[in-house]
Amino acid sequence: MKSESFFRAASTILAQTTLIFTILAVSGSCSFLRAQTGDTQISENNLIHYGDLIDVDFVGSVEYDWRGSLNPEGFLDGLELATEPIFGLCKTEDAIAAEIAKQYSRLLRDPKVVVKIIDRSGRAVTLLLGAVKNQQRFSVKREVHLRELLALSGGITDAASGEVTIFRPGNLNCQQKDGVDDPKSVTMHLTLAKLLSGDPEANPVILSGDIVTVVEASPVYVIGAVNNPRTVSSKEELTLSHAIAAAGGLTKEAVESDVTVYRRDDKGPKTFTVDLNRIQSKQQDDLVLKPFDIVNVGQKGRAKPKFPPMIDPATEKRNLYKLPIRPIE
Repeated sequence: MKSESFFRAASTILAQTTLIFTILAVSGSCSFLRAQTGDTQISENNLIHYGDLIDVDFVGSVEYDWRGSLNPEGFLDGLELATEPIFGLCKTEDAIAAEIAKQYSRLLRDPKVVVKIIDRSGRAVTLLLGAVKNQQRFSVKREVHLRELLALSGGITDAASGEVTIFRPGNLNCQQKDGVDDPKSVTMHLTLAKLLSGDPEANPVILSGDIVTVVEASPVYVIGAVNNPRTVSSKEELTLSHAIAAAGGLTKEAVESDVTVYRRDDKGPKTFTVDLNRIQSKQQDDLVLKPFDIVNVGQKGRAKPKFPPMIDPATEKRNLYKLPIRPIE
């Protein structure tokens, strides 16, 4: 009986040990695969891109060394003794070194080739535009997510609509290729609400060449007898009372019964005259404004204009090529 118990215990220990080694083996294999493939952005950073300065070193010789960049088709130009064009776009340094060594082995005896990316500053920059405090360009050299990019810009402004778009050209990064010869450009639509709530899908990795735009809300113009005539962003359902409050409220000279809303839509211009007293007393529903409405609060001693006022949107136009470039390393 004791021997049976002993063998059962031994069998149990052996089975557990086998299971542990199996788990370790699988874990080790996964670690090996991760080490080979790497994280998405780490792999992306170590692959050769357009604009990279590449150095090809033949160990023990300088006669065949080469330094340059990819041509527009993604090949290494200048390796004159290569029997076939060597495609380098989105390849690893080791893969290109192996291909060069293979082709040169017909001329050289067991060539040792080392390929290095010595400068990544020529890669396509990432643009951050729209309702952020500092629009700028970024030279992305490590993994960076949308949330960090917005923080580096100083954050979003009050004009943000709540939507973020990311335009990703198909030929400026290696994630889009994935075995596709002619990758297509894609546009992602995200919301700031999901980003701020911690939704990981709303906080993607930003790649070289991405154009990130924090969409600005359409404006509503509040002028006349208000304390701070201004443009109010119509992020959500914006009512007349809220728009006037956002403009600092009414002045002492304001005529509450004479508020004019000018609107232009597909059917032509429209004009609404609203009495704020009736809205406050619940005798009339608060008017819901639409983008580009002009709210003019009447003022004592001034005649009501016959025509809609002319509004200068004063949009700021910036030369994208003059935006500062900030490295992310």
